[in-house]
Amino acid sequence: MNKVNFISMEEGTAEEYAFLDKLETQYVEDLPSRLIAALKALESSLSGYQVSRLEHSLQGATRALLAEEDLEMVMAVLFHDIGDPLAPYSHSEMAAAILRPFVSEKIYWIIKHHGVFQMYYYAHYSGGDRNAREAFIDNPWYEEAVKFCHDYDQNCFDPNYESKSLDFFIPMVHEFFSRPKLDDPESLARFGKQ
Repeated sequence: MNKVNFISMEEGTAEEYAFLDKLETQYVEDLPSRLIAALKALESSLSGYQVSRLEHSLQGATRALLAEEDLEMVMAVLFHDIGDPLAPYSHSEMAAAILRPFVSEKIYWIIKHHGVFQMYYYAHYSGGDRNAREAFIDNPWYEEAVKFCHDYDQNCFDPNYESKSLDFFIPMVHEFFSRPKLDDPESLARFGKQ
């Protein structure tokens, strides 16, 4: 069998779904490679800065690594802007959704909201509210989101910074994105772990 016969999911058989599950497993196992390709695509995104969006991400990840952050944080920093090309109005949410099965609720929340927190550094120059992040001031991870943007985002546009290369991070990407935590209902349902 190289394709299922059904044209409506309710008509599928156990054999067909077992076949699809096998293909899905193979596809999921290739996730790290697709994520690496998406990072490489950041090399040509968002012009005007002195560094590419890829270099920005590498600078942040390198800073997190040198600060002895754990692998979860290093990967979150590396992928925090992965949504820029396809979701310019909601890139933080897209990055958070990609990371969600692999990170803690804290890191998920920080990445999901980092765009609002990053506005502190520039929004007042373009008619926005630099203090929009204060809407989250009662959140237990507020200060950590402030720190994330201060230490690993706003300061990572330096053309003279010596970042680790993407090749350096590739083994970490493969390790990290090969084992989801599977503790959220959507991931559990998708992988039949309910």
